[in-house]
Amino acid sequence: MPMEQRGVDTIPDEERTSGPRDLVSILLGSNLCLGVIVFGWLPPSFGLGWWASVSAIVVGTLVGTALTAPLALISLRTATNLSTSSGAQFGVRGRLVGSVVGLLLALGYTSLTVWIGGDVIVGTLGRMVGLPANGLSYGVVYGLLAAATVAGAVYGYRVLLAMSRVLAFGMTALLILGLIAYAPDFTTAALPDAGGHLLGGFWPTWLLAAVAAGLSGPIAFITLLGDYTRYISPARHTSRGVLRATWLGLIVGLLVPQLFGTFTAYAAAAALDYAGPLVDASPGWYLLPLLLAATAGSVGNAGLMLYSMGLDLDAILPRASRAAATCAVAVVATACVFVGHYASSAQDAMTSFVLLLTAIGTPWAVITLIGFVRSRGHYDAEALQVFNRRARGGIYWFRAGWNIPATVAWAAGAAVGLLAVSLPSYEGPLLSLTGGVDASFVLSGLVGGAVYLVLPQPTGALAPSPDTDPVPGAALVGEDA
Repeated sequence: MPMEQRGVDTIPDEERTSGPRDLVSILLGSNLCLGVIVFGWLPPSFGLGWWASVSAIVVGTLVGTALTAPLALISLRTATNLSTSSGAQFGVRGRLVGSVVGLLLALGYTSLTVWIGGDVIVGTLGRMVGLPANGLSYGVVYGLLAAATVAGAVYGYRVLLAMSRVLAFGMTALLILGLIAYAPDFTTAALPDAGGHLLGGFWPTWLLAAVAAGLSGPIAFITLLGDYTRYISPARHTSRGVLRATWLGLIVGLLVPQLFGTFTAYAAAAALDYAGPLVDASPGWYLLPLLLAATAGSVGNAGLMLYSMGLDLDAILPRASRAAATCAVAVVATACVFVGHYASSAQDAMTSFVLLLTAIGTPWAVITLIGFVRSRGHYDAEALQVFNRRARGGIYWFRAGWNIPATVAWAAGAAVGLLAVSLPSYEGPLLSLTGGVDASFVLSGLVGGAVYLVLPQPTGALAPSPDTDPVPGAALVGEDA
């Protein structure tokens, strides 16, 4: 299979050969991995019981999907990734806001996937063949996982899609075996070693779990969905079909692995750590399937995240090729793995990461969606590519390539979110207004959206001429594949 040559340029309609089923495959197959499974461990580690943990994850995932899924329709119209598409609201240079947000999201999730997957691999090999759990072992395993991830990401979308199709079936079978393996020790009671509710009360802790474990899953895709839907042609597939596929892929692809993580957390009594107890509680016959799940699943998920990082860096540095950008961010992601392994606990690192990124990412997503509605889905695809071509002008040039009102709206929303966040090592001053409950994602989205609606917008940010076809063959006709 040839290496993908496309960066964030506009995909010609003849190359847009994917369909809604491919979107479901890639969202399902890429998420059935330990990097997503581990988020199901967070609610039990916060001191919640089984039913409270399940409800927090389900509610958070549904709310997050309602916000995130419509973003898939934007790249269906523009034939480029979402950060580049956001130039219609932020300006062709201002869309760097989306590129940086996307880069940070993908960087964090890539690092987390390699970190958790590597820890399980070392632990499993320790039980199987006596591999010592020392710095050399972790370094070699992390390095091998990172190298395999780079290979898939550099080859691009088609390789990752084929990998996701295989993983969708293979990982499902491994998780079913896992349910059988851990079922004898399963309990619905809160784990005593968690030390009670993390935030002192049930509802504050439940809301934290809903955001950190549930909502964070879909929010991770706010800049990623366009990487896949840009390869779907609106001339052959309807918006409704793509939206249904996004809902299905996100909900099933996130709930299945996360609830598996919750189930195994109780079965393994994994209150303070997940990887170690998961390996220790595994029956001998499941060690090999667990090793396969940790290896293949981690490469599949981290590969997609790294692919997205390469696109975002390519968008920030147009002179860099997608392959070079992908290799560069892989080095940074691997360095973050080592920092996380040696300098932080998994619970603190995960909680801080998802809450901070949710606080700054939600207002960007809200503003981009408001722009989509205001423009009635019409985009000038050529004007979106001005910055990538190192040119000037076009309807999205605004003021030196920036739409100042949209950028101010995002900054206001992100600032409020950061001031209202509750982290293990930091509490924002606005928490006193919310009774100590972390409502940072709600406040950041509301403030960012409200400021964007109030501030006057340039004409190009409201609606380009509908007479200009946004991409070749963009009429929304045809049947779903």
